[in-house]
Amino acid sequence: MKSLIAALLSGILFGVGLSVGGMTEASRIVGVMDVAGTWDPTLVIVLLAAVVTCYVLNRFIIPRGAPLFAPNFEIPTRRDINPRLITGAGMFGVGWALSGYCPGPAVASLPSGQVQTIVVVLAMAAGMMLYDFAPIVRLRLRGAPEKATVSPDG
Repeated sequence: MKSLIAALLSGILFGVGLSVGGMTEASRIVGVMDVAGTWDPTLVIVLLAAVVTCYVLNRFIIPRGAPLFAPNFEIPTRRDINPRLITGAGMFGVGWALSGYCPGPAVASLPSGQVQTIVVVLAMAAGMMLYDFAPIVRLRLRGAPEKATVSPDG
């Protein structure tokens, strides 16, 4: 229960930070990509601040051995770049560029009630459900092997 409360409070803090940083405005995202026009560096500044903060705090937190509300740290160990990673990153980038929102700011923008934001969040939810459903479809297309049966004789 403590970990759920910590996750909720972290999410709220993240949403507030996105709002204060102006990242809930799709025009900020589009503005950072408009290098030939009226370039808006807000996203770059927010990202740099996040990276520096994370880097500095990790130097104090990781040596603790475990987080406050979980048994251990969840640190990724994979370092390879594979087609699945490239495809996912590409899809994320295209979705971000088309909508002006990545998942955090989109959810943080929901209280605005804007139709565009609601459509983006619904599309993200549909994509997440499709991702969960995709392995089942792949197995059926391949013709998943029948379950092996074991005779009483061994």
